[in-house]
Amino acid sequence: MAVIEEYTAFESNIMGSLHVFEAVRGMKRRPIVVSACSSAEYGRVPASKIPVTEDQPLHPLHPYGISKVCLDLLARQYFLDYNIPTVNVRLFNTTGPGKTNDAPSDFVRQIARIKKGLQSPVIEVGNLKPRRAFLDVNDTVRGFYLAALKGRSGEAYNLCATRTYEMRELLSTAIHLSGVKAEIRPVARLMRPSDEKIIFGSTAKLRSDTGWKPHCSLEQTLKSMLDYWSRAL
Repeated sequence: MAVIEEYTAFESNIMGSLHVFEAVRGMKRRPIVVSACSSAEYGRVPASKIPVTEDQPLHPLHPYGISKVCLDLLARQYFLDYNIPTVNVRLFNTTGPGKTNDAPSDFVRQIARIKKGLQSPVIEVGNLKPRRAFLDVNDTVRGFYLAALKGRSGEAYNLCATRTYEMRELLSTAIHLSGVKAEIRPVARLMRPSDEKIIFGSTAKLRSDTGWKPHCSLEQTLKSMLDYWSRAL
């Protein structure tokens, strides 16, 4: 399964993007190409370098991160060689209604199931000590839009929430907003072999060049997610 996922990541992020750049190269009127890059490109960053800036060396730890570095470099090369207007957005943690496979969505889905009587009042969790900066999907979309309109061609921009929360804080906030009473139970299958203590990116460059800033608070994001899963289940 892992091999298939790695192949898919390379096929999509590298070869798929290459086809896009080649198609754009043949156009008389070239659109701005905004590449969805990733914080995974940075890899493990020393505590002294956090929040990480765009000039941090790229040392990805897994194939997905490697594929995103390739996309990052590919976009820059098409700008330099063919003058195609490209902007790279290095996206950090983002979440919102309908999102799956991240800690906030896992928390709120369990809470919604408990409220509906679909699950016993026990919330299973992994490591609650890491700190993450989860950006609301609405602020994420607006960040990509402003990067396309006002970003400098050939440049990379971090897109990240402006504050980190310990996973424990995030869970406590979701429980408070829902009003449920539940036991918090750490389970081995949700524990990762290694977890970065903190993932956090500087957005000073994006703010300076585009005027972007986040509008949604953590509470607003979690409330919208709770509402979504209450309807969806």
